[in-house]
Amino acid sequence: MTTITTEHTHSANDDAGIGEDLLAAGRRAHELDRAHVFHSWQAQGPFQPMTIVDAEGPYVWDGEGRKLLDMSSQLVNTNIGHQHPAVVAAIQVQAGKLCTIAPQHVNDARSEAARLIAERTPGDLDHVFFTNGGADANEHAIRMARLHTGRTKVLSAYRSYHGGTQLAVNVTGDPRRFANDYSAEGIVHFMPAYQYRSYFNSTSEAEETQRALAHLEDMITLEGPDNIAALILETVPGTAGIYAPPAGYLEGVRELTARYGIVFIADEVMAGFGRTGRWFAIDHWGVTPDLITFAKGVNSGYVPLGGVAISDAIFETFRDRAYPGGLTYSGHPLACAAAVATISAMESEGMVENSDRLGVQIIGPALRELAGRHPSVGDVRGMGCFWAVELVKDRTTKEPLAAYGGSSPEMNEVIAALKADGVLPFANFNRIHVVPPLNTPDDDLRFGLAALDRALDVADRFVTE
Repeated sequence: MTTITTEHTHSANDDAGIGEDLLAAGRRAHELDRAHVFHSWQAQGPFQPMTIVDAEGPYVWDGEGRKLLDMSSQLVNTNIGHQHPAVVAAIQVQAGKLCTIAPQHVNDARSEAARLIAERTPGDLDHVFFTNGGADANEHAIRMARLHTGRTKVLSAYRSYHGGTQLAVNVTGDPRRFANDYSAEGIVHFMPAYQYRSYFNSTSEAEETQRALAHLEDMITLEGPDNIAALILETVPGTAGIYAPPAGYLEGVRELTARYGIVFIADEVMAGFGRTGRWFAIDHWGVTPDLITFAKGVNSGYVPLGGVAISDAIFETFRDRAYPGGLTYSGHPLACAAAVATISAMESEGMVENSDRLGVQIIGPALRELAGRHPSVGDVRGMGCFWAVELVKDRTTKEPLAAYGGSSPEMNEVIAALKADGVLPFANFNRIHVVPPLNTPDDDLRFGLAALDRALDVADRFVTE
């Protein structure tokens, strides 16, 4: 069994509670937030954000002093948990040495981060372009693909999420695209391979793979292969549902893109850096794309960082031709120092292997057992520390507990039950995602799964079958 280090130097909080000074600071922060902060993806008036006053390991403390197990890893990015001492120290050391420098200059933190990432990417993806996050990583990957191929169109799956900037949100295949979609970005969406809610009336994994690939090739033919620069695909879609591809699907996508000269971009922004029990999720299938985009887990979000890992062929396009793109903070020293420390800690503490173990030995068996007892559970699926519980009102019709693209009073009750029981969940539409930090101690994880069990009793009340 892998040994995971969970000791942290931060000790302002414990089971006895946190101090009044932190609670007072939290109340002041909430007041200022409501007066001045404009929040993402929210109607600003009715929104009442939770205040976080402290965090350590897999736990956070809210503005009322409640201790909550962070089963969301925030936005599925704190892969090593909160306030990991090695990463905090690395940021502090880097700040004392070199806080920032323009991206045209070499700095040792960026060079070392690039080396560590390139060592873990598959095949010849040995060059790294750093961005500030996942959305701009996807934007730059598409720009590289268009310049490399001389083509314009981009294929992307429905039920996907690729970021909130203009091109990235148009590439996105979920309802967050709708309000920002002006049909001017050259994006063509196709149906994903998603066996639980198959768009192809498949009755088996093999059928889903065959039919989804046939559909994709039809889309390539109908859109004109010579017009298509790239196909972007989340290796395992995250916010859109954590549905891993059926056997043979990714291999088929790789074969189709290679045959038609289309750049294959694997979006690993959420699935990468140990989340699925491998350094990159695509390692499960032995497939090498042309570009990999990453962010989130590369440094657990301690300082904003993303990037594109680039194959030799695409790198050669820009060996003697200037790449027309960049960012002031590309390869920011503080962010890259955090990445070096994060990857090093993940390696030395066996977190990737532990993620796999937690999925195989604890999360997967527990969720399957819950599915057997709770009629509200339509499907459970996942790997590593990356799982989804899909909630339904009727298992036969698969009517969701909340409509696609929205929430519901029923789902809100389930979420409230989890929070009341000491768990901070990740929820989207009709799903609860089980996405804890990769180094969550076993007993803490079992505590969170027991709370989920009790919350599913709430969901069961709404079953109509």
